[in-house]
Amino acid sequence: MSHDADKLIRQLSLVAFLMAERRPLTARDVKGNVEGYSEMSDEAFARRFYSDRAELTGLGLPLTSQRDEFTGEELYTLRSENYFLDQLELDEEELAALQTALYALEGKFAYAEPLRLALQNLALGRPGFRHAPTATAERVRVTAPDYSPELAARLSKLEAAISKQRTIQFRYWAPARDRETERQLNPYALRLDEGVWYVVGHDLDRDATRTFRVARVRGDIRFATRRERDFRVPADFDVEAHRIARPWQIGTTAGVARIGVQGDTAWWVHRTLADAGAVVDGVFVTEYSTLAPLVSWILRQNGRAVPLEPGALRDEVGVALRLLRERHKGAAPEPARERRTEARPPADRQPAGPVAPERFGVLQALLAHLLAACGDERSAELDADELAERFALPREELQETLSLLNLVNFGGGCYTVYAMVDEDAGTVHVDKELYGDVFRKAPKLTPLEARAIRLAIEYVGPTIAAEADTPLERVRRKLEETFGQFELTSPAASRAGDDEEALIRTLSEGAEKRRLVELEYLKEGEEEPTTRLVEPYTIERELPYWRVHTWDRTVDGPRTYRLDRMRSARLTRDRFEPRKGFDPNYLAEPALAVLWHAPAIARWKLERGARPLTDRSAIADVTFKTEEWLLSEVLADRGETVVLEPASVRRAVAARAQALSSELGLSPRRKRTAGKA
Repeated sequence: MSHDADKLIRQLSLVAFLMAERRPLTARDVKGNVEGYSEMSDEAFARRFYSDRAELTGLGLPLTSQRDEFTGEELYTLRSENYFLDQLELDEEELAALQTALYALEGKFAYAEPLRLALQNLALGRPGFRHAPTATAERVRVTAPDYSPELAARLSKLEAAISKQRTIQFRYWAPARDRETERQLNPYALRLDEGVWYVVGHDLDRDATRTFRVARVRGDIRFATRRERDFRVPADFDVEAHRIARPWQIGTTAGVARIGVQGDTAWWVHRTLADAGAVVDGVFVTEYSTLAPLVSWILRQNGRAVPLEPGALRDEVGVALRLLRERHKGAAPEPARERRTEARPPADRQPAGPVAPERFGVLQALLAHLLAACGDERSAELDADELAERFALPREELQETLSLLNLVNFGGGCYTVYAMVDEDAGTVHVDKELYGDVFRKAPKLTPLEARAIRLAIEYVGPTIAAEADTPLERVRRKLEETFGQFELTSPAASRAGDDEEALIRTLSEGAEKRRLVELEYLKEGEEEPTTRLVEPYTIERELPYWRVHTWDRTVDGPRTYRLDRMRSARLTRDRFEPRKGFDPNYLAEPALAVLWHAPAIARWKLERGARPLTDRSAIADVTFKTEEWLLSEVLADRGETVVLEPASVRRAVAARAQALSSELGLSPRRKRTAGKA
């Protein structure tokens, strides 16, 4: 039997023994009665017992200890009433809402498996867990641009390192220097900001707390030592203190900028950038560390933001507009040849699998499920294929996993369950042993499972409750009250989350009940919002934004709207019939633009799918639905992105850069090193 299997049996048997005795126990009691310890030397026992206690505590098991005032010995306790899942009064509709989140996130969510296990525990003994996808799951689509199988595998390794408090080594690519370095890190926590995953921890090479973007990790993540634990997370560590700042605020503060924003633009800036500064009398006041990202933000607003101070900010905006004009005059330049890239590693070297639930948690949940299936009877028959699928176990490994449970005992040979696969019949026969009923209820969720629920709520938001007309707040509040010890609460993935919840609820109700919705919408590049009357069809979560796909009756055509640009959404009394043959997921055939990226920004564009060229620049094929959107994207790159095709957009960029120079009252100096495409 493998070392891992031995450890699992030992840890589950330790839990069983502590709960069965219902009294404080000494280390000698444990060594003499628990499977796996009795054959060890005193030194080996002390080491393994310490390691097992630490792991179980990390998994959220309330294993407590206190010193005996007479003997001085340490006494260990695990109350069964603290081991099992607290009574969570989710009704069937609320449970279905959480299940809808799982359907919506399937294949796009690294934490899908621990989420599935958490829902399995929440639904233990209740019918209907495996219903077909609900209508809400069909209406809500989730896309995660930063997600990939490689990213999911790295998140899984990082989760393991964080839970076991193990130092890791990895190669990290820093785009600012365009080179890879070997790093050693004590990982403290993972965080999701604006749809991007980061790991925060103590960088041993810099002797400081650092944040690393997970997608920039290269190759394998490896444990740096063979120890069972390398570090402890500092008691005062707060992951929220390491929220990723706005791009212009990364680093030491260099000054304060003042940017004019009027009317509804001021409202939108206040709503989306309250964490970065304040709007005072039509002026956005924000601290900055570097000017270039702030210039990008100003130009992206396409005239709705006017640089006021400092003078260097105005100069930089002017220089960028001049470069944009120069690089978009006349015919498009000929880019360099594409550079050959390294072939992907063979399939057997690819990172495997998304974030997996802890195997200990799987065994806990599986044991509870088998015993619940027995109910008040002594035995039960279950379908083997269904059981393997339910717990995401390879079918050929089902018996091996059940055999581990068969060895869990309470000391003195008193076992919990005996389960055997009958391959001919395709069934699993379960016999409930003498102490089996002790584990009949669902165990507490592990921190990983609780985190999976919290992340799912952040991803999918209030739409998961739309099917049952149940406010998300009710579902979320119950979860937070129950799992507060796992810090379930956290800021929403979108920084305009509270406002968007109300908008999503209105749009979801409109889509469900086929009622028209009146929108007040601030379009990119416009100063004032317009009113639209729409038929809402589907809602899409493309991190970090929410979008709604509609048929806009105001213009009599398909339109997609970003929720962070909606000032309001009002449900009308008027109903609509779904349009025959209309697929709201493909509202219009997108146009294609070919963009060249200068070496100064090419490294960052490669992360978004651009292709490298031999002169260290890059080229990208970008689909777009509106010219206004593409124009804002090109303006934001300050002249370092050049439109090669279509020619009409090249002309539009040059004309808009000229007009913006006048509108913003700028007289730009010539850029000293413009470079060439």
